[in-house]
Amino acid sequence: MTITTVNPATEKEIKTYNIMSEAEATERLEACHTAFLEWRKLSHRDRAPYLERIAQTLRANADELAALMTTETGKLLKDGYIEVEICAAILDYTAQYGPELLADEERTHGADEKRGIVSYQPIGVIYSIQPWNFPLYQPVRVLAANLMAGNGCMLKHASICTGSGLRLRELCIEAGLPEALFQVIIINHDTSDTLIAHPKVRGITLTGSDEAGRHIAAVAAKALKKTVLELGSNDAYLVLQDADIETAVKYSVMGRLYNNGETCISAKRFIVTDKIYDAFVDAFVAQMKTIQLGDPTDENSQLGPLSSQEQFDTVKAQVDASVAKGARILCGGEPTDRTGAYYPATVLSELAPGMPAYDDEIFGPVASVIRASSDEDAMRLANESRYGLGGGIFCKDEMHALMLARDYFDTGMVRINSFGVADPNMPFGGVKNSGYGREHGGFGMKEFINVKSIFLP
Repeated sequence: MTITTVNPATEKEIKTYNIMSEAEATERLEACHTAFLEWRKLSHRDRAPYLERIAQTLRANADELAALMTTETGKLLKDGYIEVEICAAILDYTAQYGPELLADEERTHGADEKRGIVSYQPIGVIYSIQPWNFPLYQPVRVLAANLMAGNGCMLKHASICTGSGLRLRELCIEAGLPEALFQVIIINHDTSDTLIAHPKVRGITLTGSDEAGRHIAAVAAKALKKTVLELGSNDAYLVLQDADIETAVKYSVMGRLYNNGETCISAKRFIVTDKIYDAFVDAFVAQMKTIQLGDPTDENSQLGPLSSQEQFDTVKAQVDASVAKGARILCGGEPTDRTGAYYPATVLSELAPGMPAYDDEIFGPVASVIRASSDEDAMRLANESRYGLGGGIFCKDEMHALMLARDYFDTGMVRINSFGVADPNMPFGGVKNSGYGREHGGFGMKEFINVKSIFLP
């Protein structure tokens, strides 16, 4: 069996790859475990230079990597360069702070306060299942944390960006990483489930849909394996009564269209208080209408194609179903007849529960605008979602926004008067159907380790 990658902008085939047998995948796992047994002997400080060299190698190959990601997934070329730099920054951060964060901690035990030590020890091979929307960033954030922790890593990447995953491994080896320590496997779902149950897989991390998360978590639970899940989202950005309209529109457009709208942490629902609803919507729609859809390699393009024809069909079906149930299209919503999986910047209003654009995640450049009667009502509507990854608040009173973000917003991350995706120094993850566990900010390094208590006499 084989898989073939396809350029979503041109619909031309890129490359065909053979799917590995269960025996081949298991052989890779055994090799990774053997490499881990040597890697774990290094101190955290001795591991750090490997991460630094990988960061340097990624930066040195930024042109190639950005072009490859654009070819495989349709992301804007300029966004590919940003992704390479984010990956390098994560590796540098992990190399710099990992040794301190994972250092042994002195404790005491017993009434006479005898000496105790808490040691953060690696556990083995971590199985990383990653999506296509950030072909480099998704695997790197797992790889960096676990290499520093002392673990090995097996990557099952999304099939449409197979080339990016394989090239990442080549560059890691070029940077000096032991060849067997990071494996990229091309396998089907049945083989994947078999690997999860294998004794030498000690933890599983997935970024994907909540449906995929339920399946992986169930398979892992049967084998008593720990999981970290970063799943779907339907992030709400609140535009409160005293919001600055210009700021809100600027970051709302950016937040909805970044990475062609195919971002888990992007702004998807815009919950706008009645007092400024018309002013915001008019300005927001006006900006969305100006977005230039085009070739992702063209520096003038502001929006590229979706990642595949399948993804195009999914987004179109969600919009069409919402409109059939009463949603109103304020702009976009009607793809042109052209080669490639191009979907225009779209804004929907008159939304209600039961519509895909209200209830579900639309992984594309489609904004859902929802009217709220007050600031309190906006917060209530935001938290009604089954998801809880990120969100945002536009409000001139930053202390009020901070209070809402800290005490009431039922998500893992909140942006105030801004938009962003990930920062190496801040934890990344969600609650509810958006999953559990954290990456970045030092937290990811401690997800798959043995927190070992040592009692001295």
